[in-house]
Amino acid sequence: MQLRHSSLSLTPTEAAGNATATAAPREAPRAKSLINQQAGRKPSRHIHVKEPPADMASSGSDEPPASETEPEIPGAECSIYEEVIWLDKTEQNQRLAVEELIKTEASYVHTIQLCVSDIRAHLQQKQLPDLDLEGLFSNIDDVLHVSRRFLKRLEAAVSHTEQLNQISALFQEFKEKMESVYKVYCASYEQALLLVESYRKDPRLQQEILDTLNTMVPHTGASDLSFFLVMPVQRVTKYALLLQKILENTSPSDGAYPALQSATNAMLEVSANINEYKRRKEVAFKYNKAEQLTLRERLARLNTHSIAKKTTRLSRLFMHEAGIVPKTEDKEYDDLEEKFQCLASGVTMLKENMGSYLNNLAVFLISKPHECELEIEEGAVQQYRRLAGNLHLTIFPEFRRRLNRVVYQPLCSLTDALKGPQQLIKKRLDKLLDYEEIQERKSETGSVTYDEEAAMNTYLAINALLMSELPRFNQVALQLLGQILNSLVALQREWAKKVLEETTRELAQLPHSHLPLPTFWKMVEDTLRQSGTQLHAFCQKFETVMPSPLVQSLSPAEERRVLSLVSKHSPDKLYQVISNISGSKDLDLTLQRGQIVALLHGMDTKGNTNRWLVDAGGPRGYVPAGKLQPYHLDQSQKPRMQMLAPDDRAERRRHSYTFPEAPRPPVPIVTPASQVVAGFSFAARSPQEVSLQAGQPVAVLEPHDKKGSKDWSLVEVNGQRGYVPSSYLVMVPPWEPLGWSLPAWSPPTQQT
Repeated sequence: MQLRHSSLSLTPTEAAGNATATAAPREAPRAKSLINQQAGRKPSRHIHVKEPPADMASSGSDEPPASETEPEIPGAECSIYEEVIWLDKTEQNQRLAVEELIKTEASYVHTIQLCVSDIRAHLQQKQLPDLDLEGLFSNIDDVLHVSRRFLKRLEAAVSHTEQLNQISALFQEFKEKMESVYKVYCASYEQALLLVESYRKDPRLQQEILDTLNTMVPHTGASDLSFFLVMPVQRVTKYALLLQKILENTSPSDGAYPALQSATNAMLEVSANINEYKRRKEVAFKYNKAEQLTLRERLARLNTHSIAKKTTRLSRLFMHEAGIVPKTEDKEYDDLEEKFQCLASGVTMLKENMGSYLNNLAVFLISKPHECELEIEEGAVQQYRRLAGNLHLTIFPEFRRRLNRVVYQPLCSLTDALKGPQQLIKKRLDKLLDYEEIQERKSETGSVTYDEEAAMNTYLAINALLMSELPRFNQVALQLLGQILNSLVALQREWAKKVLEETTRELAQLPHSHLPLPTFWKMVEDTLRQSGTQLHAFCQKFETVMPSPLVQSLSPAEERRVLSLVSKHSPDKLYQVISNISGSKDLDLTLQRGQIVALLHGMDTKGNTNRWLVDAGGPRGYVPAGKLQPYHLDQSQKPRMQMLAPDDRAERRRHSYTFPEAPRPPVPIVTPASQVVAGFSFAARSPQEVSLQAGQPVAVLEPHDKKGSKDWSLVEVNGQRGYVPSSYLVMVPPWEPLGWSLPAWSPPTQQT
């Protein structure tokens, strides 16, 4: 009987029809089987599917032609016959299911290849700024890589004698790889669809996408990117169905049946894990958005339910801290969170430091020393200008630009990437408090509501997502931080090398650059010594030419004002106004140049040390500290005509340089005895304090408190000891006259 090979692309119906058409001739196969059995040979299971000739099929005869019938073997009527293994309908469906698996996998890989190499590449060439290719195609490169390897191994497995076992083992081997790449793609698929929908509303972008599809893949007839983007989602769910179809057409007694069953269950598990991961990602996407809400928007979200929920969380948190209820301990998660928080703190600090570094570089580049006029030798000036100009115009700006691009911008991106996990960690704590509360209620009542069960599932989803992805995130973030630090060190080294090379090249052109080092330093010392001698001579000549500052006598009215200030404050508190002051704020004083005031406090109420509180001999208020100059008692004047003169040190500060002078013998200064009195009334507020009356004499025991603070002083008043504010105490001159020529004032009689 002459048979031909049947095509493997037959549908199950066609295969069944052909199998029926070839099932009629029985006698010849039985005889051949008997011969094989007698010869000790076993019939092969892999028998090609054959069809009868067309003329025989159309004749409708149940018997084969006589010329093609094998001769009858003696003993054929024996009751022991073995039927040849012929492909029945089940076996043929099994082969078709295997063929469908291979062909659909090859078609799928080809389509994904078109999507990557043609569609995405063409869209990249267009360089459309509003097109998010990464959001559209996600990790499709990883999907294509795994699918290519799987197809290659699948085609090799089919040609194996134990093809079903090989296919089952292949699915088990690729289970984890498929799950890892497809779960990422499926989790971002919804976001990709939202992007596609937004592009449909933009006529320009939609037209660009259609032009790409019509140009690169016109044979597919696709009208949108969603035609290609959905394929990986459909493919990973179809693996279990294809294996199930092969399993249904495999006999349970077949040796490959358990392996096929395990492979089917493995792919069902992959689908379930992908769905669970997608659900977790949706929960995370809901809670990891850091919303910038105004106070009005936050108040608008408050309602009875939210207030009750937040109150319950807060009370449970307090009970945790008080030890009333136990905390849920999770050592593994606590370690992960601690590593993450440490990493986040380091990234934030490094970003702030790099921002300050870049700002300081920008301020440094504002100065332009190469444009300054220097009165030195022309050759050296030109070399210095050339060096400074090259550093400020080329090397420093390039270093700052690269530092911003390679170090600071990646740090900003890494900081933004940390916000999502930080928000998710914060939400996990909130959901954990809800979870503990619901668990406690469940143990009491035995049941929970639908909303409570959803809240429990939300916590479990967030916790599982953090436990699975936080280790990987910490690892990747740490690697990125290490690369950023390596880039920073490399940039600093390269920058220092360029500056050194540029400086060395310019210094080599100086006339004394080739001198030995000791000779060079000796020349520098001689030059400095000669310059110092010239400067000293200039200063002496300047002092002889410039008149000495004169001490002008005070007017009687000014003397009385100064005497009043000295009676209230110590002489070292006296200052003179060096320029007119016009008060512009509340509590500011308006003073004339030369007026004398007494310092009360070296800062204002906000801690600003540039505004001092002073006593102008009547009114009190704030004046700029830079417009005050200290005054002291001039001991060279006669005692009765003792005047106030400008501080000699302040006068000398107008010279930019003072050459060191020979030491002079110290002039003895006799400090007159003084008495401490209460400048203001003070009421004691505790047993450690003592009350004062304005003008009451006090004895200062310690000018500070027990902690060393000079804001408080330990005093004795009328036999009582206690602390009073140091600012309430003033030093007054002794009862003997200080030498002021004031006839209207006479000291009080001393008491014995």
